[in-house]
Order: sequence, then structure tokens, then C-alpha cells
Amino acid sequence: MSTTELLRREWTAFRRPGRLTALASAALAVIALGLLYAAGGHSSCDGPCPATPVAEDGSIVSDQFWFRHRELGREGTITVRLTSMTGTITYPPPDHDRIVPGLVPWAKAGIIVKDGTRQGSPYAALMMTGGHGVRFQHDYTHDVAGNAGGATESWLRLTRAGDTITGSESADGEQWHTVGTARLDGLPDTVRVGLFATSPGDLTLRGIGLGGAIEEVRFTQAVGVFDHVTVEGGATGPWVSEPVGEMNHTDWEKHHQASGAVEEGGVVTVSGTGDIGPLNDEGRRSLTNLLLGLVLALIILLVTAARYGARTARETAARPVIGARAAVVGAATFVSGLIAVGIVIPVGTAFLRANGTPVQSLSVLTGARVILGVAVVLALCAVLAYGLGVWLRRGWAAVLIGLSLVALPYVVTAFPLLPDAVSEWLLRLTPAAGFAVQQTMVEYPQVTAHYAPSAGYFPLSGWAGLALLCAYTVLVLRMAIHRQPPVNTDWR
Repeated sequence: MSTTELLRREWTAFRRPGRLTALASAALAVIALGLLYAAGGHSSCDGPCPATPVAEDGSIVSDQFWFRHRELGREGTITVRLTSMTGTITYPPPDHDRIVPGLVPWAKAGIIVKDGTRQGSPYAALMMTGGHGVRFQHDYTHDVAGNAGGATESWLRLTRAGDTITGSESADGEQWHTVGTARLDGLPDTVRVGLFATSPGDLTLRGIGLGGAIEEVRFTQAVGVFDHVTVEGGATGPWVSEPVGEMNHTDWEKHHQASGAVEEGGVVTVSGTGDIGPLNDEGRRSLTNLLLGLVLALIILLVTAARYGARTARETAARPVIGARAAVVGAATFVSGLIAVGIVIPVGTAFLRANGTPVQSLSVLTGARVILGVAVVLALCAVLAYGLGVWLRRGWAAVLIGLSLVALPYVVTAFPLLPDAVSEWLLRLTPAAGFAVQQTMVEYPQVTAHYAPSAGYFPLSGWAGLALLCAYTVLVLRMAIHRQPPVNTDWR
């Protein structure tokens, strides 16, 4: 019998109502739970919700700071001296009266060139940070280190030459060092240039469960003091002071120190809160939540495949038959997974956006990688469970081990139950590492975040996780095949 005939025969034998119902149920679980989440995901605000900042490439970003600015033409320079940088951190209830001086590491105060004041518009900025020295940043994701010193006195300069912005720093205002250069294609002839200050929330982790952690964010504010402010070349119009994004809504700003800019005797003090940079959590978690049904689908597929493998072993099938049945199980699972994920991601994304929920845009390649990758992972998990059934010859044992190796690590690491280190090792050592193919979050060094599995970050890359799952599947399938006789007269 040829391989094609063998595969056709095994596919015909596989198409029993129970197995097809299991595949359909797994696919429906992914679709139903994902669309249910999308339909119920509404943004709620007191009054109209502010627009979500979106960069030129369609990505959701943070873009909130206090801006004291004026116009700048196609050729020009802004030079300032930052004489001091301070800040405050406000503790939430029940410690809401506790306010301490201090700067979070990525608090920022400096100078910026920006295409207007619209959130998400292109920019290039040179700044002092709370704990990472001078940085040159542009278009939200790009970060170049300058002087590694702390928040001390420093001269800062931005030079515009058409679409090219160059950031330079100096210790004395005489000897200048270039920190970085950026090309902002499509800048208009007139842009806004000036001073800014911003400070992201102070992220802390509170322990829960068996050692897991949840995030808590404290309000912070940064204050920069500048003098020797000079703008040369094509600068017109008066100075304007205003926030980019919403500000002055917190109790601290209302009753203690409002964010803003004040000039007195040539000295400008700018205070602000917020951040300028990529935004991972909001938007990308929505995409992850669209795949909530994967857990239920995975359990259905593992149980079905493991039982089918045990039945194969009881029939004392020959090795070629085992291989053919494994291929059929994988192919059928891949198709059902592809249909389910291929429906839930685009349709669910459309629902979320219609409800006003921020959703991070995916490139065509990234979207294809997630859809195809998850379908491949489900197929490999099913083949792994099938191999366990053949090898162990006991359906209940194969189901138990399959769930313990794949489903359990995937579930417990998705919630803040275990210490982050334990969750990361589970996703490095078990077949559940394969689900890293669905990750769309990116770890940015210049963004303070909880980079842990419970927050959607896998410790391995998608390709590495998929390779580990493949290794498990091949190993189990080889052990299963070698336990069976090489030839069966009934098959011949």
C-alpha cells in the first residue's frame, strides 16, 4: 500500500462523529470565548473617552507631557541648560497622604522637536532621565544613550536640518558631543520646538497567590529647571505653554503642584507627568485575550488525541500506521485551529475597535505568524498527546501526562499565581513554550513594565518555543513508534 493510500485510509477511519465533534467543539470554544470577550469589551470614561494616541505606523503609544514651545522652521537650533531635575512620588490609598521626593528611572525633562501637538505625531527629543542619564529618543521606540550620569546639570541641544534632527550634549556649553541623529520623514516646514517634562508611574509589585505578583502604579511628577534657553534659525511666534494629552486631574496636581511651565528672570521651570514611548500593555493584551478559548480547546484536543493513541496501541498497529495516524491527527487539528484563530482575531479585533477598546495594529507578517503559529502549536500538541497514548497504551495516563505537560503550565503561567521565575522556567522547559508564537508584546528597555508570563511575556522567542515543542513531539512519537512492531500482517 502506498503512503497516499495509507493516509487516505487512516483519514477515512479517523472521521468518526465523536472525533469530528471534538475538533469542532475545540474550534467553537476558541471562536465563542474570543468573540464573547470582544463583544463585552467596552471602554468607559466619565464623559467622552480621550482618543488613544496612535503613531504614524499605527501602533498605540504613550504621548503625554507638558510642553512649552514655539515654532521652528526647516533649519534651526534650540539650546538650553538643565540646571536641576527633581520629582515627587505619591502613594495610593491607604497611604494617599504620603508624598516623597524622588524620580523614577525613566522620568524625563529636556527639549523636543515635534510635528505639532497632536498625540502620536513624529518627534525627536534630547533629555535627562531620572536614572539613565542623557538619552536621545525619537518616534517612540528608538532610544540612544548619552552621558551615563544621573540627573545633574547638563547642556542640551537639538538641531534641525530639513527632516534630520541631531541631539548633542555638553558639560560646559562649549564642547559638544553628538548623542544621536534621527530622520523624521515628512516633517512640515514649520514644527514645534521647546521644553518638556514627563514622568511615568512608579511601578511596584504586590505579592499574591503562591508567590505571584500584581502591578500597582503610583503617581509621579518630574520638574526640570532650565536657563540659557535660545532658539535660532527660522523661529517665529510667541512661546506657548500647554499639555500634550490630559493633565492636572490628580489630587496632587489640583491641591499641591499643578503640572505646567513658569518663567521668571530667564529661568523656566517645567513640571509634567506621563510618558513618551511605546505602549505595550494596552492594546496588545486585548489581542491576547481574544485567544482565551485556547485553554478549553487545548484540553479537548489533548483528551481526544490521547485516547485515539491508546486505541491505536491496543490494535497493535504497525509503525507505518502509527505515523500515518499521527499525520492525520496533526493535519485535522491544524485545519480546525487555523479556521478558529483565523476567524477570532480579525473579527474580534473589529468588535473591540467598534466598542472603543484600544487594539494594537499588527503587520501582515505578524498577524500571519500568530494565526499560523497557533494552529501549528495546537497540531503539535495533539500529535504529542497521540504519541503519549500509543507509548503508554493507557488513555487515562496519556491524558493526565499530556494535561500536566502542556495545559497546566500554559494555564498557571497565564495568571499571577506563581513567582515570576517559576513561571518563566515552566515556559522554558515544558512543551507549553510553543505558545510563545502568539506573543505580540515587545520588551523595551526604556519602558518600565512587568515583563512576566502573567503579563503576556514569554521567556523564549516564538521560534525557540516552537522548536522546544517540536523536540518533545518528535521524542514522544519516536518512543511510541519503536514500541510497536515494525510490520503488521493486517496492514500488509
